Amino acid sequence: MVNRALMALMLVGAPLAAQAEKIAVVDMGSIFEQLPQREQISQSLKTEFGDRMAEAQKLQDELRGLLEKQQRDAALMNDTQKTELVRKMESLKADLQLKGKALDEDLRRRQGEEQNKLLVKVQKAINTIAEAEKYDLVLQRGAVVFVKPDADISGKVVEALSKGK
Repeated sequence: MVNRALMALMLVGAPLAAQAEKIAVVDMGSIFEQLPQREQISQSLKTEFGDRMAEAQKLQDELRGLLEKQQRDAALMNDTQKTELVRKMESLKADLQLKGKALDEDLRRRQGEEQNKLLVKVQKAINTIAEAEKYDLVLQRGAVVFVKPDADISGKVVEALSKGK
């Protein structure tokens, strides 16, 4: 009885197994590394956050200078001067931490926004290529143990996005 059921399943499933699916693979990491838009995004973020980065760098340099002064001139300073210097360094450090944290959060948020915009473009390019070349399934490279090089469409995606800029 069980053998007949298995035999029936095999006969019914045989046409499904005989129909091969066309499968492609994309390496999203490689695509994002090769995109020319990545450099444009980096430049626009540097422009957008350049003033704040310069201000944070200025605070770091000022704090470093005060630390050097403390180490260099500590023996020559009286207690009032030492206390004043320590307070100034603590104030600078607190300001740097506050501004640095805000800068990091804003920069991370904007990078995420830009990356999401780029991801939408990458997904559209993948869909367009998959439809044009009649792929039944497109998988990410990390989900596959082995793939023939001709099944990897990452280069085609980069090429399509480079033309479209």
